[in-house]
Amino acid sequence: MKIVLFCENQYAIDILLPLQEYVWEHKTPCHEVLWYIHAPKIQNFPLESSVEWTSSIQDVYDFSPEAIFVPGNIVPYYLPGVKIQVFHGYAAEKKDHWIIRHYFDTYFTQGPYFTSHFEALARQHGTFEVRETGWPKQDWIFKHLHDYDAQREKMLAQHGRSRIVLYAPTFSPKLSSLPHMKTALEQLLEQRDVVLLMKFHPLTRPDWAEEYKEWAKTQPHAVYVDKSENITTCQLMSDIMLSDTSSAVYEFLLLDRPVVTLRTIAKDIYWENIDEPSQLLSAFDHALNDGQSRQRRRWVVENYDPHLDGLVCERMIHQAEDYIRRHGVPSERKLNPWRKYTSIKTFGRIKRH
Repeated sequence: MKIVLFCENQYAIDILLPLQEYVWEHKTPCHEVLWYIHAPKIQNFPLESSVEWTSSIQDVYDFSPEAIFVPGNIVPYYLPGVKIQVFHGYAAEKKDHWIIRHYFDTYFTQGPYFTSHFEALARQHGTFEVRETGWPKQDWIFKHLHDYDAQREKMLAQHGRSRIVLYAPTFSPKLSSLPHMKTALEQLLEQRDVVLLMKFHPLTRPDWAEEYKEWAKTQPHAVYVDKSENITTCQLMSDIMLSDTSSAVYEFLLLDRPVVTLRTIAKDIYWENIDEPSQLLSAFDHALNDGQSRQRRRWVVENYDPHLDGLVCERMIHQAEDYIRRHGVPSERKLNPWRKYTSIKTFGRIKRH
C-alpha cells in the first residue's frame, strides 16, 4: 500500500510519526511511505534526512497514493487514495471538531465518545465511514512512557524542587489564558515547590510567546520550551498541567495526571477549572489531593481513548487495507465548488496524468 502522511501544520509530524515507525519496525516492503510537508506553514521538518518527503503537491499526486492519513481539516480532493481523518487531538468542545467538510472517505476515531458522534454524522451524510482505532500518537507514548524519567529527575535536582508543572495554553486568541496568567504563575513559583515548564502551541501569537520567553528569564524556576519541541516530552516529565481550552488537556488526562484550566469552554469538565487566575493556588492543591479527580480521569480514558496498548497504527493500517479491499482506491472526492476552491487555494493545482 502506498501511503502519504499529510502534514499541513507542524503538530501533524508528531501525530503521524508512529505510522512511519510501524512500517519501519515491521519491515513491510508492501508499504511505501511519502510525507507531504506543507512548506508555507512548516519551516522545520526534523525527519528530512530519514524519510521520503516532498513539499510539492504535484509529487504527491504523481506518487499515486492508495491511503492518505490526515490529522487536519482538509486534504486536496483531487489526490487519489482513501482519505483518512485521524484528528489532531481530543478537543471535543471545539465546534470545528464536528464539522463535516466532505474531504474524507473515512474517520479513524480515538474512542467510544467520538465514535458514537461520528457514526451519527455518517448516518446523516452518508458519504463516509467511521472506524475506531485509537489515536496514533498514543503508540509513541506507549513506547516512550519512561524514557524521560532521568531528564525529569535531573531537572528537579538542578532546581531543588519536587514537582514539575506544565503550562500549555491553546493558541486561539479568544480562548487562550496567556494574557491573564503571568501574575498567578509568579505566585505559584513563589509559594509552591515547583518547576514551571512553558510549552506553547506553534501557532501562538509571536508577541505573546516572546513576552513569556523574556519573563521566564527573570524566574529562576521557569523554563521556556522552544515551539519546535515535542509537547509530549514535556507531558511525560510533568506532574500536573495548567491550560485553558486545549486538546492537550485530554492527552495529559490519559496519562492519569491532574489538570487545572482557566475558563475552559468545555461543557463536560473532568478536571479542575477556575474562573479567575487568583484561584490557581487553591485549585492546584485540590487537583493534587482530590480522590474524585482520578475517577473522573478514568472516565476520560474509558470514553475518549481506551486504546493505549501500542497497537493503534496496526489497526489503522489494517482498516485502510480493509477499506481498499471493499471499495477499491478512490480517485478523488466529489465536492461542491466552494470546497474545491478552498482545496485549490490552500494547496494549489496539479497537472493530471
